[in-house]
Amino acid sequence: MKAIRRFTVRTVLPEPLRPLEELILNLRWSWHHETLDLFRSVDPRLWEAVGHDPVRLLGEVSPGRLEVLAQDRRFLRALNDTVEDLREYLTAPRWYQRSGDGAAAIAYFSPEYGITAALPQYSGGLGILAGDHLKTASDLGVPLISVGLLYRHGYFTQSLSPEGWQLEHYPTFDPNGLPLTRLRDADGAPVTVGIGLPQGRDLHAQVWLAQVGRVPQLLLDSDVEDNDQAARDITDRLYGGGGDHRLLQEMLLGIGGVRAIRAYCRITGHPEPEVFHTNEGHAGFLGLERIRELADQGLDFDEAVEVVRAGTVFTTHTPVPAGIDRFPRELIERYFGGVNEPKAVPVERVLDLGSETYPGGDPTVFNMAVMGMRLAQRVNGVSRLHGEVSREMFGGLWGGFDTAEVPVGSVTNGVHAGTWVAREVLELAAREIPSLTESARGWDQIGRVSEGEIWRVRRVLRERLVTEARRRLRESWRQRGASEAEVSWIDDALDPDVLTIGFARRVPSYKRLTLMMRDPERLRALLLDPDRPVQILIAGKAHPADEGGKRLIQDIVRFADAEDVRHRIVFLPDYDMALGQALVQGCDVWMNNPLRPLEACGTSGMKAALNGGLNLSIRDGWWDEWYDGQNGWAIPSADGLAGPDRRDELEATALYELIADHVSVVYYDRDASGLPRRWMEMVKHTISTLGPKVLASRMLRDYVQEYYSPAAASGRAMAADGYAGARSLAVWKQRVTRAWPGVAVEHVESTVEESPHAGSRLPIRVVIDLAELSPDDVAVEVAYGRVDETDELQEPSYLELTPEDPTEDGHLRYTGDVPLARSGAFGYSVRVVPRHALLSGRAEMGLIALPPAPEGMTNGNLR
Repeated sequence: MKAIRRFTVRTVLPEPLRPLEELILNLRWSWHHETLDLFRSVDPRLWEAVGHDPVRLLGEVSPGRLEVLAQDRRFLRALNDTVEDLREYLTAPRWYQRSGDGAAAIAYFSPEYGITAALPQYSGGLGILAGDHLKTASDLGVPLISVGLLYRHGYFTQSLSPEGWQLEHYPTFDPNGLPLTRLRDADGAPVTVGIGLPQGRDLHAQVWLAQVGRVPQLLLDSDVEDNDQAARDITDRLYGGGGDHRLLQEMLLGIGGVRAIRAYCRITGHPEPEVFHTNEGHAGFLGLERIRELADQGLDFDEAVEVVRAGTVFTTHTPVPAGIDRFPRELIERYFGGVNEPKAVPVERVLDLGSETYPGGDPTVFNMAVMGMRLAQRVNGVSRLHGEVSREMFGGLWGGFDTAEVPVGSVTNGVHAGTWVAREVLELAAREIPSLTESARGWDQIGRVSEGEIWRVRRVLRERLVTEARRRLRESWRQRGASEAEVSWIDDALDPDVLTIGFARRVPSYKRLTLMMRDPERLRALLLDPDRPVQILIAGKAHPADEGGKRLIQDIVRFADAEDVRHRIVFLPDYDMALGQALVQGCDVWMNNPLRPLEACGTSGMKAALNGGLNLSIRDGWWDEWYDGQNGWAIPSADGLAGPDRRDELEATALYELIADHVSVVYYDRDASGLPRRWMEMVKHTISTLGPKVLASRMLRDYVQEYYSPAAASGRAMAADGYAGARSLAVWKQRVTRAWPGVAVEHVESTVEESPHAGSRLPIRVVIDLAELSPDDVAVEVAYGRVDETDELQEPSYLELTPEDPTEDGHLRYTGDVPLARSGAFGYSVRVVPRHALLSGRAEMGLIALPPAPEGMTNGNLR
């Protein structure tokens, strides 16, 4: 008989063991090995059985064992030492506290978080990155408050049918069985937040609190009695449903998330956030809630927008338009119009924020990323290449500016070493180069570490991966209906002494899961090479609605099921954080072959590098930025050179050749002591050069210095003196926008010598019609520099011209001298752009006035 309801009964610990609850309820244990050792010592066998989940451990450990531990002086000393270490970690000043006057607090919004397998609220890269962001913020002392949703069924667990087809399962999670507590008011009443819906309905949510080291994480849960069944199901699944369901999830995350933060700060005294960081457009509605709050303080819509923009950071995580949430405009109008509409946030203005008003945009949709960018003064991609792609993708929002000037920057992602680097690697570093583990310094000393010791650790990690892969493979075959006799071959599957390649990721088509199978016989020959064999471990989930992705998985599984190769290539179902850790730690090579440039960043290869693995990848995402020819291998990309089918053929051929002629040759080239010396040189070079770059601590410092601190300063400038800055900027922008159609470059002239020489100067004289604006409202600039064969300026420099006396018809003269600093083809043009001390840059308003083309470009060759 099945139970009609499931819930968790928590253990009552003996008094001496009560500090265990403090340790369990702070997720720092997930990356702190000493705390994990303590949990393991409670009951080593049970610890393995519960999958290293301390909540389950205490729920299932016997009362007799707890009584023994309560009398065990050695255990109690270790418990007290571990608790004291946690308390010091939570209170001692860290990097942020010593770094100057930053934001008092930063609110961080994401729809998913990968913190630990024991809190399965993630689907892929975005969630894993968000989890690493929180952990690193905690380690550095950055005062984040994190906001997300609590999904009762998480994403999904994956298994395979006998035919190799992906099957999805949605387990139910009881929040009381997770490392969470309810957010409660001072009187003990649980906190709930609500948002208004059409037809007088309300959506209510309770707020759960997870503590990620020093970072509080607020998770909103709509499964409460005050909601009807449809509303209770809003937070049922991560990325589940579409249309209304998805929109309501994002309204709850954005609007409800801001309200949850206000409640948390009121209850705990935590400083209110000065900066709001939203990841993708999923939480974009937080801007509307902040506008509503400011309207309650007397600001109008435009004034409130300026305040919101100044303190908001928007990070885009996809270079694929299909990865952006877009809703029908009528759906947005239904949820934000009518009686549900606050007077200060009219639905027409809301719709304008998400309108695709640029060339090629769809006038019928509301684009969440577009709204996010319009409500953020600072926008970034997640690698240098992704920043370039994003500037092209969203450039239409900034009018006539060149792509290079579109105000979208980049912060390349990083990874949290404590989560992803194997303990054996950390211990080796601590012994050989203590400064590496103490302060992340000393990377240049990697070269003096014994190659034999590194190779020994690599062998340990590879063997651990093989053991875990066999366990998962055996479980998968049994789920598919195999008998015990039919799985006996798994005992000899894989080999800890064979070159091991990892390939694990989500399975959209652009990541090309099956590129390695383009020529099955060539792949088979690589796997079965008698002298230089290769083994490949594959994992990945397709979205439940992605039938094409499921077919790719089935193709891989069918190939891997073949008796002649199944000991050399395996597909491991249910890719999660635990499997991800085993793969990046144990693989010798991390393979990645996306369609360039559709990988925003990718971080699995970074994790492999920190563990002594080498990368074999298309130059996309982070690898395009940091590949140096010695830290792995770059698969040549045929992007732009061939059609899709031909491109796959060319790149697959290059992949086979690299593995056969380079990767495996270097790996199996051993000296008299059995060491692959050239391979180990590459490993050392990889760790020493990539190590300081790929750490999430570098990423967090970049965010603090380039985004959070400037955003906090901008927000303070807007809010000072009763929001005087925001009020004046809003009025100024309205005036400039109205007058801008009349702004024109009337005349440009210069005297170019017959043979100008480098080092001379070129006088420029310009006549500008400013319409109703004053010279203080604009900057008149000359852009100059090298030109290509089509007269396009290449990486131009800019010189602001000086206003002179007006002309007879009231227009204004501007003059200046352009330095001719280089020889060769040279050109210039002139532009007028808005200028105000509170603008983040020249392109912020998307307004620019250019001269007529024939007069605007004068070219010459400098000698």
